[in-house]
Amino acid sequence: MAHLRIGSRGSQLALWQANHIKSLLQQQGHEAEIEIIHTTGDKVTDVPLAKVGTKGMFTKEIEEALAEGRVDLAVHSLKDLPTELSPGFSIVAITKREDPHDVLCSPKFQSVEKLPQGARVGTSSLRRQAQLKAVRPDLETHPLRGNVDTRLRKLEAGEYDAIILAAAGVHRLGKTSAVRQNIPAEIMCPAAGQGALAIEIRAGDRTTAKHLDFLDNADARITTTCERALLNKLGGGCQVPIGAMAEMREGQLHLQAIVARPDGTKVLRESRLGDDPVKLGEEVGESLLQKGGAEILEEVYSQGVVTPQQP
Repeated sequence: MAHLRIGSRGSQLALWQANHIKSLLQQQGHEAEIEIIHTTGDKVTDVPLAKVGTKGMFTKEIEEALAEGRVDLAVHSLKDLPTELSPGFSIVAITKREDPHDVLCSPKFQSVEKLPQGARVGTSSLRRQAQLKAVRPDLETHPLRGNVDTRLRKLEAGEYDAIILAAAGVHRLGKTSAVRQNIPAEIMCPAAGQGALAIEIRAGDRTTAKHLDFLDNADARITTTCERALLNKLGGGCQVPIGAMAEMREGQLHLQAIVARPDGTKVLRESRLGDDPVKLGEEVGESLLQKGGAEILEEVYSQGVVTPQQP
């Protein structure tokens, strides 16, 4: 049996994820330990995510630890991983997926529809902001950074009337008491890869790959491959206003996706069935580009970003 070192961010959710994988490895008879690695995304907390112009902002330092041999594998939220991995790395497993939807958390209000006129909603995601504004242009959206606990504390303190979080993180941390609505994908299409964990290793490390093979879930691999193919076709990272959700329907792969203007004044939608996940993702991506997605994305990128100084 192997002794495996797991690289992880230090947030409560990241450590839950790393400990989850550690437990699964131990059940297979392996020894495992976790090394906490602080990433750029963890250090830059005073800038909205959409304005931070660092690709791989939650993964770069972890990949450096992998490359140097300080850790043997990394556990990531798949939606944080760039669609094109840095050379020298590979995703060896995508674990069984948690609920990919977004949820509305609020002390008083039961759904997006029931929020009062001009309610303050916290989110730092352009994707969430755009889709929220599309159905409720009267709502005020305000930046919201920090881990799940921090965000929920701000909600409880009355800084917001509601906040939007990923269902997966809320469920994993057992913080479901604040959840009022599991938002349908037709209202808020999730981020590509949301709810899935990716296990990254050094490319060519066959020994470690063999130990981790049991973690790979076929359905999660197919659906997220499709979503990430779409994201790659659109040239988007995890902070652009793009949503994608693939699921198996009666033996066929179904993908629905959106590209939206950040202010919600235009939301382009496309959905279709297919068999090949990469081909389906690319076809839906191309259709969205042809419908006007290229102009929307060009507008988003041209607005410029803030690139943080490395601490």
